[in-house]
Amino acid sequence: MCDTCGCGHDEVIIRKAGDEGHVHHHHSHEHKHSHNDAHSHSHANDGRELIVEEDILQKNNLLAERNRGYFEARNIIAINLVSSPGSGKTSLLERTIKDMKDKNNFYVIEGDQQTMNDANRISKTGVQAVQINTGQGCHLDSSMIRKSLDQIEIKQEGGFLMIENVGNLVCPALFDLGESKRVVIMSVTEGEDKPVKYPEMFSTADLCLINKTDLLPYLDYDLPLSLKYARQVNPDLEFIELSVRSGENMDKWYSWLEKLKPQT
Repeated sequence: MCDTCGCGHDEVIIRKAGDEGHVHHHHSHEHKHSHNDAHSHSHANDGRELIVEEDILQKNNLLAERNRGYFEARNIIAINLVSSPGSGKTSLLERTIKDMKDKNNFYVIEGDQQTMNDANRISKTGVQAVQINTGQGCHLDSSMIRKSLDQIEIKQEGGFLMIENVGNLVCPALFDLGESKRVVIMSVTEGEDKPVKYPEMFSTADLCLINKTDLLPYLDYDLPLSLKYARQVNPDLEFIELSVRSGENMDKWYSWLEKLKPQT
């Protein structure tokens, strides 16, 4: 987990796009303290590190359930988008919002180690976007989501909260944010063996989007092999092959989202 990868949450910055003058610092004292405890005791007692990490996850999961209750009370569908860097998450979000916002409310939380770039891109679509800068941290956790919700004005019930997690296929898999669904995105410019290299992420996902299919004629990417690997890890995983750039099969993704809405 985090002790293994070396990430730290000494100071997390949460700010709304267009509101750079107001910076909200989110200190994860317990998280930081637990990391130090784990490091100081790991050589003396291997079991200590495991207990501390379980404690971190347990606290995260309790708050995730509170987030889930918050979303359910407001009929908000929260989607946790996870992937490696460069898979096309932000472009997917931009196009999805532009094509669906006439009939749906969208709210966005962006997770990156640094910069406001993605939140600023998303805010140009006209929706509220909050940027979480995790610093050295390599994932979002449920407390960061809770703090970010304080900066989002939910004016009416219903809609989608799209959470773009930090580009990383390891640690985000371990942290429940209270999401309704987890969507993993991989592109055909990546290796076919991503699912077996990062099984935890693919085994916890509900849907796998395979992006950049417009590039398939120019690559030696074995799409059936990639699907085979993913099904080995998670036989229940759904797949949509699409291209954000060309628009191919984006309608299938939109239909998948629409089906998540409460039937009235």
